[in-house]
Formats: sequence, C-alpha cells, structure tokens
Amino acid sequence: MADVMVIGIAGGTGSGKTTITRRLVERFGQDVSVIYYDNYYKAHHSMSYEERTHLNYDHPDAFDTELLVKALRDLKRGRTVQCPVYDYSIHDRTEQTITVRPAKVIIVEGILIFQSRELCRQMDIKIYVDTDADVRILRRIVRDVRDRGRSLESVVNQYLTTVKPMHEQFVEPSKRNADIIIPEGGHNQVALEMVMERVRAHIERN
Repeated sequence: MADVMVIGIAGGTGSGKTTITRRLVERFGQDVSVIYYDNYYKAHHSMSYEERTHLNYDHPDAFDTELLVKALRDLKRGRTVQCPVYDYSIHDRTEQTITVRPAKVIIVEGILIFQSRELCRQMDIKIYVDTDADVRILRRIVRDVRDRGRSLESVVNQYLTTVKPMHEQFVEPSKRNADIIIPEGGHNQVALEMVMERVRAHIERN
C-alpha cells in the first residue's frame, strides 16, 4: 500500500468543515476517502428515545473514539472498513454500515477529533476551521431544522445548554493541536488552495 496521508478537519458546529471536505473530494475523487466522527457516536439501544434526547452529544465521552482509531489504522494498512451509521432523528446508531475504502488520502472530519491525543497521532495534517459563533449557530439551526427534522426550540435549547458550553470547554481549546487554522472555512480560497496543493503533491508522489 502506498503512503497514506490522514487529514483531520475539526472546528465548531457549522464552521464549514464539510465544505472543505467536499471541495477536496470534488477535486481528487477516488484518491480521497472520508470518515465522519459523527458516525462514531456510541450506541444507546437500551435507552428510551426520551432518555437519548437528554444525552450530551457534544462531550468527548459521547464518541466511540477507540473504534475510529482502529478504523484509521486498518485504512492505513490498506484494509476496507465498515463505518457505523448514526441517525440523528432517533439519536442512536443504526444497524447499517458504510463501506470506507483505503485511499491515498483519508479525511477525518468532526468537532472533537483534536481532543483525543490518540486520534491526533493518526493524522499527518490537522486543520481547524475557525468561524464566528453567530455564523455557526445560524448554520446549525438551518441544518438541524431542514435536514434533521428538529424543532427550532429544541435546536436553540441544545445549543445553549450543551453545544455552546462544550465548544468553549473542549472544541475551542483543541485548536492548539492544529497545524493549520483556516478562518471562514470553505470560503477562504487562499487557505483552501494551499491545502489542495499539499494534497495534490502527496497524491502524485504515491
């Protein structure tokens, strides 16, 4: 297996992580595979829906980080992995999986990926997307109401009670583990071109 480059893309909710990920996939196609930290929320099949709605999904303990680390190690060794699938509408992991194939570049995307020392060790480039809080909350409201079937009241309540405090406690401090900080995410064309050039050089070498 050729040398694999692992790129971590972190940042607060609604910061523009997915835009950067999408642009890289559009540019490099089959040479890039993506794995989302959000799919590695722990399963809570034994809890009722009501109980699951009260869990703190913005705390590092909400994630099955060990499973993601194992998946990254397997991908680096050229092995295909089965990634779990998380359903936001039921607040639980489903029985489905997504096949993630080895590639020259693996992108790991998620709000808290730089919080884990073990995850950071798996990454060659760590990018933190830095976007103003008011922009991020507006994007989150639109996304959760439109795409995830949430009520406006529940999104705002979750933001104030867990998302904002957890961002301040865990996500923002993890920025110091980044190699590159990109203000305004996918709209920062200069930074995006620099990242793409680094990725292009790696792919051509391998």
